[in-house]
Amino acid sequence: MPQDVTSALDAVYRSDWGRIVAALIRLFGDFDAAEEAAQEAFAAAVDQWPASGVPEFPRAWIIQTARHKAIDRMRRQGRFQEKLESYVVSGFAPTSEEPNYDTEEIPDDRLRLIFTCCHPALALEAQVALTLRTLCGLDTDEIARAFLVPGATMAQRIVRAKRKILDAGIPYVVPETSELPGRLDAVLTAIYLVFNEGYAATRGEPLVRADLCAEAIRLGRLVQTLMGPQSPSEVDGLVALMLLHDSRREARSDDAGNLIVLEEQDRSRWNRQQIAEALPLVERALRGGPGPFAVEAAIAALHCEAARAEDTDWPQILRLYDVLERLQPSSIVSLNRAVAVAMVEGPRPALALIDELEATGELDSYHLLHATRADLLRRLGMSADAAASYERALELVSNRSERRFLERRLREMQALNDKPP
Repeated sequence: MPQDVTSALDAVYRSDWGRIVAALIRLFGDFDAAEEAAQEAFAAAVDQWPASGVPEFPRAWIIQTARHKAIDRMRRQGRFQEKLESYVVSGFAPTSEEPNYDTEEIPDDRLRLIFTCCHPALALEAQVALTLRTLCGLDTDEIARAFLVPGATMAQRIVRAKRKILDAGIPYVVPETSELPGRLDAVLTAIYLVFNEGYAATRGEPLVRADLCAEAIRLGRLVQTLMGPQSPSEVDGLVALMLLHDSRREARSDDAGNLIVLEEQDRSRWNRQQIAEALPLVERALRGGPGPFAVEAAIAALHCEAARAEDTDWPQILRLYDVLERLQPSSIVSLNRAVAVAMVEGPRPALALIDELEATGELDSYHLLHATRADLLRRLGMSADAAASYERALELVSNRSERRFLERRLREMQALNDKPP
């Protein structure tokens, strides 16, 4: 297949999978049918685009092709009109009108999709998992890794969530303002996990998927608009947090795609416009009775305000992690807090905290636990133990940029171990 076709298909999949699936769900009211039709359309593009060329509007071509394939399948099964009418009557699909996909002026189906996935009738973890599946195109195993559960468990959750949406007649709409608070926590969590998948991609070569980061920030701003002037502090906190993390994007890897850790980044490459936009949001979020996103945004702000790595106010960051652990206790928060402890009190107290976390087994399949432990051991001069932890992290990591970083650290430790006494 010609390189330009391969690149075009990859770009459409990466940037528009969520839009495509959301548009198809809006048309047909069926999550599985939408995903299957989208996959068939991409397969058709692989066959047809090398001969016909990349269309002017690739996303529109995929949607139209997927739509035709789904309709053909339903017609062969003799149930197309029946299904379409039932979705309109039930309210899942409020209209059978088809928008014009040849322009950028398409309905915001992705926001509808998030609110449908995050309906309170579904369990919270199922809400977020279904959003990652449909909006980001992550496969079940990748979502399972994000939740630190077996793939089979996650597959069952997603299947049950889809069935619940259909059986309960959950409408595919953005709810009324009065209904927003009941879904807000799940919606914000889903948007943040979309951002996280962009900020530290689970798979593939690039460390960052800028398209998903931009999409999550856009959705966060849309929620801000929906909530109006009295938007809860957590909405501001989430938008600020995403802007602050995203501001460091260009400095997080070199021209070859190799990861650059925070303390070694060229801070002149940070996006100061995004930082300037975010800081007032952090202040507003903290004044409004801070929740977890507001506290995390305050931590990110302290990093972004430091002109040099050595200027970072780590004692204040540690105090904020103490607050975050009270607000939202979790193994991940405790892991991040241990990093702050290392910067304030030294690596040995932090290593004790990491060992306690490791003993619980909760993060055994999380590569960053072992990578963090390895780094602390490296700083303590325990190169053999550090190498063992780097090896364990390498067994679990799936992003190639992170893998190269860990391999480089492992080689450094192995070289130290090979030195004569």
